[in-house]
Amino acid sequence: MIVSLTIVRYRKAFVPFALFAMAIHRLPLMLQKGCTFWKLLGCGRNGTFDLSPDWQQWGLLAVWNTRADFDNFQQRSLISLWWKKLATESWTLLAEPLQSHGKWDGKEPFGSANTKDYNGPVAVLTRATIKLKRLKNFWSHVDQAAAHMTTAKGYITSVGIGEAPVYRQATFSVWESLDDVKDFAYRSREHAEIIKKTRSEGWYSEELFARFKPLAAWGTLNGNDPLQGKIKFE
Repeated sequence: MIVSLTIVRYRKAFVPFALFAMAIHRLPLMLQKGCTFWKLLGCGRNGTFDLSPDWQQWGLLAVWNTRADFDNFQQRSLISLWWKKLATESWTLLAEPLQSHGKWDGKEPFGSANTKDYNGPVAVLTRATIKLKRLKNFWSHVDQAAAHMTTAKGYITSVGIGEAPVYRQATFSVWESLDDVKDFAYRSREHAEIIKKTRSEGWYSEELFARFKPLAAWGTLNGNDPLQGKIKFE
């Protein structure tokens, strides 16, 4: 199983094409050979959960049976051709699931991977559907959590992604090690308190937390490769 995350940027004049793509790209993805799960995604501006969408930046997260299936999509799909013609730049990360807990639209897209003896850089997906009555509680803590994440030891980069504004949100981040992720998530007093509140107050109707081993990355966003010189791929 291979997981891909591709983030693309459009010129401001092409934002209508980006919105149109969110509708028409569903059909080729439904028919794409070797793709077992996919989500077309909007992006936030601040690298995490965000109320302010970046109308020029969009994403696709997908799960593939094999690397060959992804390569076939990358080389021959209409979506890939669309990106090449209309996007100003793109960045893709390929990864292998290490651990996954929870569901996404009632599915377990990354299987039941539970690798515990991995050492190396790690990518993390945190995704949730927020209950409408808990939106105020959730968003009142987002800025605090984001500030702690971007200054945490081992943090490399992140992107805020979502299926719908406000209530279906996710963050995909990359870290130098699993210990760094754990230090931020569970040993940071501020973030640990937020996690405790999500449980005690029942913020989410559905959530998923997954870790991945980065396999390869290429391309740029805002003129830079977020992982250049920070991760050595095999």
